[in-house]
Amino acid sequence: MANESGPLAGVRAIACSTAQAGTVPYMLMADLGAEVIKIEAPGAGDPSRKAGEIKGENGQISSFFETNNRGVKSLTLNLKTEEAREILYKLVKTADIFGQNFRPGAAERNGFGYEQLKAINPAIVYASVSAYGPNGPHADLPGTDAVGQALSGIAEAYSTPGQSMRTGVVSVADETCAILTFGGILAALHQAKQTGKGQKIETSLAGSAVRLMGWTLTTTMWRNKNPITGARINGTRERPGIAATFDDCDGKPIVFQLDAKDWRKSLEACGFWDTLVARGADDLGLALVSEEKKNLILGALRDMFKTGPRDHWLKILRDADIVAAPVNTLLEASNDVDNLANGYIDSVAYPEIGEDLKVHGTPWQFSDYKPEFGHAPGLGQHNAELLASVGYSEAEIAAFVERKVV
Repeated sequence: MANESGPLAGVRAIACSTAQAGTVPYMLMADLGAEVIKIEAPGAGDPSRKAGEIKGENGQISSFFETNNRGVKSLTLNLKTEEAREILYKLVKTADIFGQNFRPGAAERNGFGYEQLKAINPAIVYASVSAYGPNGPHADLPGTDAVGQALSGIAEAYSTPGQSMRTGVVSVADETCAILTFGGILAALHQAKQTGKGQKIETSLAGSAVRLMGWTLTTTMWRNKNPITGARINGTRERPGIAATFDDCDGKPIVFQLDAKDWRKSLEACGFWDTLVARGADDLGLALVSEEKKNLILGALRDMFKTGPRDHWLKILRDADIVAAPVNTLLEASNDVDNLANGYIDSVAYPEIGEDLKVHGTPWQFSDYKPEFGHAPGLGQHNAELLASVGYSEAEIAAFVERKVV
């Protein structure tokens, strides 16, 4: 059930969507008190119900589905039937938001494109997620997170000189698209509440991942030259900065970031400075003009960080007021003291399997509201409730079930 005290209490959203970019925006809304209605195909439902790590003797809990659909309601509709489309239209009349991530053109063919729903509810905020964006030669192609990563340049962000670029195991394009879609929907919803007029928002995996590249992409475009890889070395020849990762004596990586004024101070604190001078690797600015010097500097730092444990280097750098942190694996991130203290990682009880399971917490902390995390719904769990909410009787609902409309 929607939390009546949440910031989005009173908002009703309908989502005909799957995967991550198409579901996470609405899961975030549910966390904040909105009523979210997930439309699924009768009998089958969202394919991701069986994706990821599966818990329970009957396989009823999926890490993928729970992460992306907690707190929402499930309504099954066979949208190939006229009766099911009529049910959807009745719900749209009561809704503030509608979202879909079908292949471009499919929503229109199936009767729930923007113009079709706008005619039913002029105030509807309609969100459409695609792979490449609504324009361009590949607008009609399907795509996944890997496409967004591939097109945006993300692979170069973590590339190693001399090795092929690869997309990563974490769905950063999907998640970025979801968060930007969430923000775009709320902006359009604010305007709709002021004017009574909704609009369509289009986001894409490629466009969202491009935004994620931030100022580094801008700098690359202005220079018309790919960035230095192996570490983030930027600024000017006279005032260089660095953000880099190095392994300690046990192979545990540490990251630090500093600008020109802290370069010598930090390396003297670590006891590295004299060695860098002796190797001719003390002038960081040379890394911006010489590949040979860049490799010399990074190689020297790599050798020196291997002489001690990570916690030792972290204490030195942090005591010198240098930005530094351990580079966590995903498992380490889930146990990180700051992530836990801030509620970024939380846990939810699942009585049906007798376990408390770790889950994503919330990235926000409100002074007057604490999200209550629900469970993902069973397939069609809320059919009777939602159909009754738009005026159908028990007999009519039973008939829908018999005719496989729902």
